[in-house]
Amino acid sequence: MRLRIVTINVQNDTGDRRRLGLLNRELRRLAPDLVALQEVVEDGPRRQLDQLLDGTGLYGTHQADALTYAPPFADRYGGSAVATRWAHRVVEVLDLRLAGTGDVPWCTLAVKVPLPGLGELLFIAATASWRLDAEAVREQQAVALGDLDARHRTDLPTVIAGDFNAAPDAASIRYLTGRQSLSGRSVHYHDAWEVAGAGSGHTWTADNAHTATLLDQIVRQPGHRRRLDYVFTGSWHAHPRARCEIRTARLAFDRPTDGVWPSDHYGVVVDVDVAIDEAAGAAEAPGSVRSVGSVGSAKSK
Repeated sequence: MRLRIVTINVQNDTGDRRRLGLLNRELRRLAPDLVALQEVVEDGPRRQLDQLLDGTGLYGTHQADALTYAPPFADRYGGSAVATRWAHRVVEVLDLRLAGTGDVPWCTLAVKVPLPGLGELLFIAATASWRLDAEAVREQQAVALGDLDARHRTDLPTVIAGDFNAAPDAASIRYLTGRQSLSGRSVHYHDAWEVAGAGSGHTWTADNAHTATLLDQIVRQPGHRRRLDYVFTGSWHAHPRARCEIRTARLAFDRPTDGVWPSDHYGVVVDVDVAIDEAAGAAEAPGSVRSVGSVGSAKSK
């Protein structure tokens, strides 16, 4: 089964009001099956998720729909959201401020998505601490992310997507791709860009005019470019009975329209083929699931 996965940080409601329409238009054009969205504002009348998914036919859930409280600054900086082609079920919301990032209102959402003829797939919309000097916290968050997957994974390879605020050589990303251990722990996921992307894949870059002011505030160095946004897929080690073969990986939301850039981040769009490997040995039975949310509501078609 061919799936299209998209991740994009929509940068809350900063800047030109036309950005939201550009993001929605591109989502409709891409026609993804699984979408991870970051910095989406859901605060009273400001419901960006509805606007982002209008006309896509996707089912969406914002972290605010599954939480019983609102993290500080969520009204300003938004939160994480998922959207899926088939109605999903929220299995856990992970508040990564517990790792010491009290100024970050973004949570990680884990949902199970029923793929026709294949069964449920665990899809995780993730993010991490944004500060340049916060890699120690991002390491803790990466370990917590692997544990979240282990609690809920299915036979089908897990898909994790989001803005990780770390370049590929950072310890948190090296941990997720099996290149180093953290606290005596290790995991392994495939980095879709590394498998099938062309070029650097930079998603937070001085080439984006909308990013320039933020780079001047945070980095204060010319020509800054990094790859911060990822799609990861679970490997054979955790999913011996199924395959998730990465076919293509490319940038999205990486061009301005009439001088307006969709976001300060570029997005990533990945196509994968998912299948049950009938010849493989039996996998270990997935663990029990503790449901903390409900099915996302369908958006306008």
